[in-house]
Amino acid sequence: MNPLLLLFATAPKGVASLLMDELAGLGATDLKEQPAGVVFQGTLETAYRACLWSRCASRILLQLAHFPAASPEQLYEGIQTIDWSEYLAPDGSLAVDFNTSRSSITHSHYGALKVKDAIVDQFRDRSGVRPGVDTRHPDLRINVHLRHDQAAVSLDLSGDSLHRRGYRKQSVEAPLKENLAAAILMRAGWPEVAEKGGTLLDPVCGSGTLPIEATLMAADIAPGLLHERFGFTGWKKHDPSLWERLLSEARDRWAKGVDKLPRIIGYDTDRRAVRAAIANVEAAGLHGLVHIERCDLSALQLPESSRPGLVIVNPPYGERLGEVEALAGLYADLADRLKQAFVGWQAAIFTGNPDLAKRMGLRACKQYAFYNGAIPCKLLRFELQPEWFIERPVISGGMVMPRPASPEQLGDGARMFANRLRKNIRERGRWARHEGITCYRIYDADMPEYALAIDLYHGEKLPVHVQEYQAPKSIDPAKARTRLREALAVLPGLLDVPMTQIHFKVRSRQKGKAQYQRQAEEKNFLEVEEGGCKFLVNLTDYLDTGLFLDHRLTRALVGKLASGRRMLNLFAYTGSATVYAAKGGAKATTTVDMSRTYLDWARRNMALNGFSSDNHAFVQADCLEWLEQKAATVWHRYGLIFLDPPTFSTSKRMEQPFDIQRDHVKLIRNAARLLTADGILIFSNNFRRFKMDQVALDGLNIEEMTRATLPKDFARNEKIHNCWKITLIGEQ
Repeated sequence: MNPLLLLFATAPKGVASLLMDELAGLGATDLKEQPAGVVFQGTLETAYRACLWSRCASRILLQLAHFPAASPEQLYEGIQTIDWSEYLAPDGSLAVDFNTSRSSITHSHYGALKVKDAIVDQFRDRSGVRPGVDTRHPDLRINVHLRHDQAAVSLDLSGDSLHRRGYRKQSVEAPLKENLAAAILMRAGWPEVAEKGGTLLDPVCGSGTLPIEATLMAADIAPGLLHERFGFTGWKKHDPSLWERLLSEARDRWAKGVDKLPRIIGYDTDRRAVRAAIANVEAAGLHGLVHIERCDLSALQLPESSRPGLVIVNPPYGERLGEVEALAGLYADLADRLKQAFVGWQAAIFTGNPDLAKRMGLRACKQYAFYNGAIPCKLLRFELQPEWFIERPVISGGMVMPRPASPEQLGDGARMFANRLRKNIRERGRWARHEGITCYRIYDADMPEYALAIDLYHGEKLPVHVQEYQAPKSIDPAKARTRLREALAVLPGLLDVPMTQIHFKVRSRQKGKAQYQRQAEEKNFLEVEEGGCKFLVNLTDYLDTGLFLDHRLTRALVGKLASGRRMLNLFAYTGSATVYAAKGGAKATTTVDMSRTYLDWARRNMALNGFSSDNHAFVQADCLEWLEQKAATVWHRYGLIFLDPPTFSTSKRMEQPFDIQRDHVKLIRNAARLLTADGILIFSNNFRRFKMDQVALDGLNIEEMTRATLPKDFARNEKIHNCWKITLIGEQ
């Protein structure tokens, strides 16, 4: 009678329940699910079958002992209580895998050395011969897990991790582990679909892991047949005849299984991925059984002569906001193809970003939680039937926009917000039409509970730009989110625009280069008009749109002062002040900004207004360094300078970051050195607590113009910017 062994099968997080069913089918008994895997009992044959046939397990461990190990000495003594001569020959080789958590021994490498020393010393003391260490291909791999000062000692029967089937000869970025892919296929219902002869299609197959695992599963091929070497082969209790019998049985099942194999197809748009998938299919011994082909997702069609089956996808899901926005189109294209070409099929999408899947307009019939490494993921299952299709939601700023709401659907607070906004729209609209203004603010946190800035941009359409001021920590995030959704829900009805024309962002204090980073990659520009000038704005890709509306009167002032003067625009952004100066009759302009993107935008704005001559220069440079260099040489003088620096900035030549309050005196003095005798410097900034140090700026005539440059639609926010007109007193 074969004795029962105490075994433990490890598995990725979220896979243990599937592993339990799998092990039960292989003859395991007394199974107990644990977070990291399954404890079970079985004969040696059961252990071999688990190594050979388990699609979900990572390792199969034979448990030898448990004992307390609160110190290195206790660990050493506990290891020596095991008679290692039962498992390993004196001239054999070993390796130790040691994991520790919440224990006195905190260093895994030190723990492994202590275990190795205890085993080697036991052999040396008994026989005078000691085993060697071979970390790559040992005769015996020993696994020690130390948790809360309790050691669990096991033999690793699998050797290398079982997810390494042996067929992955080429790879692409971030491939799925093979056992995770198998678990995904099980949860997606592939075994049932395959049994009925249904087709499997992976339209984003990468290096082919899902199609290959689907083939092994449907053709009854043991994944361990491809495994290069198992850990039990150097074990003294290994039974070669039993193992050879199981291998022979598995080979017979492979030969019979391929006869009933349904169609399995993998597509990818990346040629490199297609080459890798084909190489891996060949390495798995599946030539002719899996079809791999290059195909763009937008061209995805129902395969010819295919029976309805399963479309399974592991699309990229991004980590940063810009990546997520860029991937939105991929998920939308996938949903369109599924709805149009695969009605009657099933679909499953494995993603670490379920919010992206929400953009597809498909309602999931089931969903399962998984982990891909440390990343929490979901597998969403869909029935591709019209009754499961829903209208695709509008996404803006990484948020699913709410559906428009009718007045009776609103709470008291939302109705008050709607009434205030309705009044603002009526009054601001009347004022804007009278003044000929097409881009303006209609709401600026008028009600503190609804802390939004809402701007209208009249162009070919009437898009709405909404920014949420980040709520302080004292505000309940759930309540703030509810109010935001209420506010967004009333906008389409009040403004008579579809939700697709509402662009939402969160405005928080930006540090370093964060304020300049892309929010998305749509590159969708809208042409607008202001003061007789034309500008391109972008409501999606950046936090700011390319046109600061609170500077409307400041730009107009620059235009009035520019006639016959040479104009310098520092920290120029998209060059809107340069356009006004050129329109106002400036003899020449120089536009300076560090960003190539913004300088190109400024060129486009100038060209849009018909200004593209050699009199208009664009300089990509750190404005602080550039200004300091030019002020030192005094080689050029300007009749008009527009200086609108950031509150904080960094410069290679400065020992510390630029601070507008601390450094404005030096900045203004450097700019003033470039003025002609009758030149004018318009200095502006957005630091709410800014104080002009006029005493330190003696020799300059400084006239505050903040109120005079504050537009009516920004009157509630008097601190939104500061502005001064500065001229020389006598020759500098």
